[in-house]
Amino acid sequence: MSPVELHRGEGPVVLGLPHTGTHVPPGIMARLTPIGQRLADTDWHVHRLYDGLLPGATTVRATFHRYVIDANRDPSGASLYPGQNTTGLVPLTDFDGRALWREPPDAAETARRLAEFHAPYHAALAAELERVRARHGVAILYDCHSIRSRIPFLFDGLLPEFNIGTNHGATCDPRLSEAVREICAAAPGRTHVVNGRFTGGWTTRHYGRPAEGLHAIQMELAQRSYLAGEAPPWRYDEAGAGRLRDTLAAILARLAALAPVLAG
Repeated sequence: MSPVELHRGEGPVVLGLPHTGTHVPPGIMARLTPIGQRLADTDWHVHRLYDGLLPGATTVRATFHRYVIDANRDPSGASLYPGQNTTGLVPLTDFDGRALWREPPDAAETARRLAEFHAPYHAALAAELERVRARHGVAILYDCHSIRSRIPFLFDGLLPEFNIGTNHGATCDPRLSEAVREICAAAPGRTHVVNGRFTGGWTTRHYGRPAEGLHAIQMELAQRSYLAGEAPPWRYDEAGAGRLRDTLAAILARLAALAPVLAG
């Protein structure tokens, strides 16, 4: 199986999907604990949620699971959130702090997984951003994520439904983040935060260079906003997802409309 699935569009927005994949090679699956084999920390159905929302968008999707190697982590292994509980390049625990591996990978195996999975995904993503920037003068990376609403190991209380991350304003023009915030704030009955517990992962921080015409923003959705339950079988809620898709479509359309403004 290819580590990356690419659908090329001609618009200025690129959707990154690093955590929706569920492929785990059999030899790696056998080394996971029974808890790890459940693949619970998947961004369930996020690719379905965004499918078709923005005509002309490019999508770059990792097909492998984040337990194989996390496509949204620094390949050096540096922590995204120093001093806070988080998961690493090859997670050793799940989001509840439980061990994932019967036999954790060593440095040599981690390097192999970087080359086989992480690097091809980012090569494809980088190439698409460059192609889009050459065409439009700017490229806007919108990194698509979701997570359970309550995870005491990672954060206190109930997560807002929309979690907008720009590394505290460093990864995109403020007009982009403000546009996304405005649409989230206007969504009936929804909650949102900008640069709260999630400020954007390595992907957002690595590619977001607004001075160079590369803008990146991460959206971490609370899974209650579109799943029937935040537990197996992780069922997609058609009605809830439909309402959320309306808001997400408005966000993506606004980002695309701002691209010519940013390009000047």
